[in-house]
Amino acid sequence: MESPSAITEFLTTRRAKLTPAQVGLPDFGGRRRVPGLRREEVALVAGMSAEYYKRLERGIATGVSEAVIDGVSRALQLDDAEHAHLNDLIRAANAGAHPQQRRTPARKPHVSEGLRQTIDAMSTVPVYVQNGRLDAVATNRLGRALFSEMLDDSTQPANAARFIFLEPRAQTFYRAWETQARQIVAVLRAEAGRSPYDRQLSDLVGELSTRSDLFRKLWGAHDVREHRAGLKAVHHPVVGDLDLTFQAMDLASDRGLQMIVFSAEPGSASHERMQLLANWAETNAPIRQ
Repeated sequence: MESPSAITEFLTTRRAKLTPAQVGLPDFGGRRRVPGLRREEVALVAGMSAEYYKRLERGIATGVSEAVIDGVSRALQLDDAEHAHLNDLIRAANAGAHPQQRRTPARKPHVSEGLRQTIDAMSTVPVYVQNGRLDAVATNRLGRALFSEMLDDSTQPANAARFIFLEPRAQTFYRAWETQARQIVAVLRAEAGRSPYDRQLSDLVGELSTRSDLFRKLWGAHDVREHRAGLKAVHHPVVGDLDLTFQAMDLASDRGLQMIVFSAEPGSASHERMQLLANWAETNAPIRQ
C-alpha cells in the first residue's frame, strides 16, 4: 500500500508545517512557491547536501543510514511516532525495490486462551483488544458493554475506523468526535507504514476513502500517531457521559495485538456510572466479543 511516493508525501507535508524561524534560519523574504520550508533549508538544518535530500524526498531511499534519518527528523522536528513512521516508509521503499526483502505479512492474530483468561479476570475495568487495522479482536464483559454501539455493527469484525466514519451513531457516542476521527486516521496511517503489504488494511483504507470525504482529506494529511495513553470522552446510551483514561499495551505473547484498559477516576461521576454499566452488563451484555 505504501510506496516510494509515500516518502515524498510525508516529507512534503512535514516541511510545509514549519517556517525558517522555527528551525533557526533567517527568512530573506521573497515569494515561496510552497508553504513551509524549502528542500534546501531542510537539507541545511539536517546537515546534508541539498541534492541528497532531494533524492530522499523523491523516494530514492537505498542506502539511507540511521544518521540521515535522525538528521531529517531533527530538521523537520518529527516526534517519536513520526520518526518511527519515516523509518517504516524507508524500509518499505527498500523492500519494494528488492522484493526478496519484503517481510511476510503477519498471520491473522490468534487470541490465546491465556489472553482470554486474563481479560475476563479483569472484571472491574473495561478491556478491549484490537489489531493494527483497529478491528475489535476481543473484549471482557465490561469492555463489550462500553463499546456496544460499535460492536453491535452488522459488519464483522467490528472496526473502530469504519464505525467512526461510516456510522452516524459514532458522532453521538464520541463527544469529541472530530478529534477522535483525526486520531483514528493518524493511527491507521502509522500502521500502513509498518504493514505496507497488508491487503485487508489497504482494502479498508480504500473503502473509507471512497465513502468518506473527511477520511480522504485526513488521510492525505499524512499525520501519524501512536495509541498509548490518553482520555476518552464518550456518551453511552445506557449510563450517559463517561470520562475515561486509557492505557494501551502491545502484547508480546499475542503479536500484532494491543490491549487497551480503561478506567475512571475514583469518586467521580464517571466512576459511579461505570458501576451502573457493570451492573447493566451483568444482565444484558454478552460475556465475550
